[in-house]
Amino acid sequence: MNLYYGWTGNDLEIAQEELKLAEAYAESGCLKKETPYIQEVMQADLVIDFSGDIWGDNANFLGDDRFLVGLIKDRVAQLLGKKVVMLAGSPGPFSNKDNLPFAREVFKCFDLITNREPISIDLLKKDGFDTSKTLSLACPAFLFDRAEGADVDKLLSEEGLRNKDKPIVGFILCGWNFEVGPFDKENRDDEDFTKFAETVEYLTEELGVRVCLMSHSNGFDIPPAPFKLKHGRDYVITKQLEKILDERSISKDFFTLNGVYDTWTTKAIINEFDMLVSGRVHAAVSGLSQSVPTVIIDYGHEPKAHKLVGFAKVAQVEEYVADPCSLTDLKTKVFKCYSQREQYKESLNKRIPVVKKLARQNFEVLKSVLDQ
Repeated sequence: MNLYYGWTGNDLEIAQEELKLAEAYAESGCLKKETPYIQEVMQADLVIDFSGDIWGDNANFLGDDRFLVGLIKDRVAQLLGKKVVMLAGSPGPFSNKDNLPFAREVFKCFDLITNREPISIDLLKKDGFDTSKTLSLACPAFLFDRAEGADVDKLLSEEGLRNKDKPIVGFILCGWNFEVGPFDKENRDDEDFTKFAETVEYLTEELGVRVCLMSHSNGFDIPPAPFKLKHGRDYVITKQLEKILDERSISKDFFTLNGVYDTWTTKAIINEFDMLVSGRVHAAVSGLSQSVPTVIIDYGHEPKAHKLVGFAKVAQVEEYVADPCSLTDLKTKVFKCYSQREQYKESLNKRIPVVKKLARQNFEVLKSVLDQ
């Protein structure tokens, strides 16, 4: 990762030097100097960009000039004569018009682009990108397996997800779902949570279900500290929602999962839900891929990513995307999902095999690139 973007303060300067070296190589066939990144590229037969939804404006939330640095790294690999693919992306939006011509050039020179949803192509065309080598497929996360076995069964029982006396609805929030940004805002006002608290209360008091609050993101300490999963920022959001629900004393039947669960275990937990309300797109994928009727909470503040609606479109569940700025819409979508959950599940049982086939194509098409 450090060779791509290392948060060093001079990542752009290093990338620009590599671009000059690669441009000279493309003209003369002579590589005057190698950087560690160029050395890795020269040893590769195929370079894959897995930027996802940070091939565009969203990259810069992660660091200064992150998108421009990423564009340069892609272009360097292209100029060095390598096969370069962007796989399972959701590119855009592109509000920085200074970078747009370069982004179009890099995009045109990919040997293949696959998107995780179809809306990206509309946005790309609107901004003048050549999409002739772009395929709209599905996210590989639809193929991910859940954990199984005695240890998982024990955990699910201990967490109260087995032997239930009423339906359990999972409820997942993230910082993007709030009307007020930024997504990583700390010490949010309790008022920011009101619509979500009222939605939980509607579920427990009106629909008569249990609600399970959980986080779908983990964190880890920055190297050189040893890698170890810990609670991420979503957990703080979950605990504040729990506190607010306790103080309001309206909802009588909700509980919170407080463990740190790996990805496989998280998917096993979601499989136990009778219904899911998720503001995280990959938690929604985890539910949909296991035929769990799911309401997807859209982003509430700018920049509003198109990927949530795009993923819903792939699964043919656009009608269950809820506007977090509207309590009425949240309740309407929740009621519709719960009241039609059996039909919803049947629909997913038919659609998800098709979606998984689309997801596998991301990898199947790579062979054709290497065979060119």
